[in-house]
Amino acid sequence: MRITLEPVVVDRDLGLLHAWVTHPRSLYWEMQGATALDVAREYDAIRANPHHHAWLGRADGTPQFLTETYEPQHGPLSGLPEIAEGDLGMHVLVAPPSTYRPGFTTEVFRAVMEFCFADPAVRRVVVEPDARNEKIAALNAAAGFVVERHVDLGHKTAALSFCTRAAFLDSALGVPA
Repeated sequence: MRITLEPVVVDRDLGLLHAWVTHPRSLYWEMQGATALDVAREYDAIRANPHHHAWLGRADGTPQFLTETYEPQHGPLSGLPEIAEGDLGMHVLVAPPSTYRPGFTTEVFRAVMEFCFADPAVRRVVVEPDARNEKIAALNAAAGFVVERHVDLGHKTAALSFCTRAAFLDSALGVPA
């Protein structure tokens, strides 16, 4: 399977983005009930932010997932003592599957981590999932993330987690199957 990432183009991708972020499985994206206009505004704002980027992921040419990368020192995590130079924040959302493909989410997550670490300036990937999200917690752990602590971000209690390049390469996801 060939996985690629490209910048989100809101006009082109809005239908997919809206369907994905409002799907019941995407509860932790906190966009349940969002209109297409709400989603367009959110991703237009990301496009306009030099510290935040949205990426459309394709598997064998078909759109299948959404990834966001961001500089954590320029967002809700700014000011936290754990945030350091060389950190890159990441979010990932795999589209609801039309057919079950064993291992697909793992392959997407591996590709996203490789994408993040492709920049030699990135020393750690940072995630801040909702502390109740057990599925992403298991995937994060498999990729080498370690929970530093829980952080109140106002709208959620986040499991602030970090993954170094070495931890990813030593993880179950760091070595392709």
